Amino acid sequence: MPRPGQVKSSSGGRLSDRIALGVLTRVFPPDLVDEVIAECGRVEQRSRLFPARVVVYFVLAMCLFAGQGYEEVARLLTQGLERVRRWEKAWQVPTTAAIGRARRRLGPQPLKVLFGRVCRPVAVQDTAGAWYRRWRLVAVDGTVFDVPDTEDNAGFFGRPGSGRGQQRSAYPQVRLAALVECGTHAVFAAATGPLSVHEQHLIPDLLGRLEPGMLVLADRGITGFELWRAAANTGADLLWRVRKNVVLPVVRDLGDGSYLSEIVASSDRGPRRDPARVRVIEYTLDGGEEAVYQLITTLCDPHQAPATELAALYHQRWEIESALDEIKTHQGGHQLVLRSRYPDGVEQEVYGFLLVHHALRETMHHTAHQAGLDPDRISFTRTLNAARRHVTGQAALSPLQAPAGTGSHGP
Repeated sequence: MPRPGQVKSSSGGRLSDRIALGVLTRVFPPDLVDEVIAECGRVEQRSRLFPARVVVYFVLAMCLFAGQGYEEVARLLTQGLERVRRWEKAWQVPTTAAIGRARRRLGPQPLKVLFGRVCRPVAVQDTAGAWYRRWRLVAVDGTVFDVPDTEDNAGFFGRPGSGRGQQRSAYPQVRLAALVECGTHAVFAAATGPLSVHEQHLIPDLLGRLEPGMLVLADRGITGFELWRAAANTGADLLWRVRKNVVLPVVRDLGDGSYLSEIVASSDRGPRRDPARVRVIEYTLDGGEEAVYQLITTLCDPHQAPATELAALYHQRWEIESALDEIKTHQGGHQLVLRSRYPDGVEQEVYGFLLVHHALRETMHHTAHQAGLDPDRISFTRTLNAARRHVTGQAALSPLQAPAGTGSHGP
């Protein structure tokens, strides 16, 4: 007889070798998941009802079926076994409590490492909308996710103040900073932290994913001298908006209406020491004074990048807003509140959402590229629904594919 928490083997093989999750197991194959689990020291010494590989796929499925409880997601993922009679029912759907314990044993690190291994820009040279001349367009920004109002979450993440006469808001919030490829909406770098940590302090953790040949777009809430210099030192080029009250002295006028200037650290109040040279592009949209835009860029040659083109290009930055909306509103559901009741579980869940989104976006790019289409022409919502149908329709039909399950509230 197996001990509690262990599973008696059957002629049908291990559950973790039987369940297939469509796009998830294609983008995150079982061998890679096993390698990541070993690297993170999460390999188990005994055969559990819910082994580590299963838990990784469970977290992904939890973020694919965000509106379903733990046990219901487990049923969705194993119902194919019963239809094709390839499982002898030695395995039973774990309880919500058992799934929660398994998630806590796994922790967030395997999901973070898996993200770092797989999530990259996916556009190729002829991907429509992904490039400006020779530069790959990427954007940096941040957002927040509401998390359950538990003592652990509130103590670690904090909560925003409320403007409605209350002392505090209903939910604590976790902050996320991310880099997104504009043309494909692929998230390829991410960092999380408490609400009190501003995006500017999370973004340095993303800079290692920048490289020459990228053009990074950012809104005015991101700009700072130290961050600008650190980002420019990666070899990537930058096109960032600054607040219109930032004083940018004219060093030299350029022929296209832009001009060269210098920026310095805010603490440098004396003579300008060690300034960074920038090119400034100013323009106004219809709508009056509030629509004045002031951009700074490392692209200082107007022949390589004319001011009118950069002014039009800057609005590609909004692609990151669309990508984050896909994750929070479409993938997560309206008024998403993450289900994890502990900080490690919150971080694990955030990376689960990012991994699932990347798998969907990689699939959309592949489909669009084969058809010669702009990836924006393919519906994210339809792709999401198709992925959900594929998981429930073909679970367990392919050997050596990994599993999943999830639920309401967990770690």
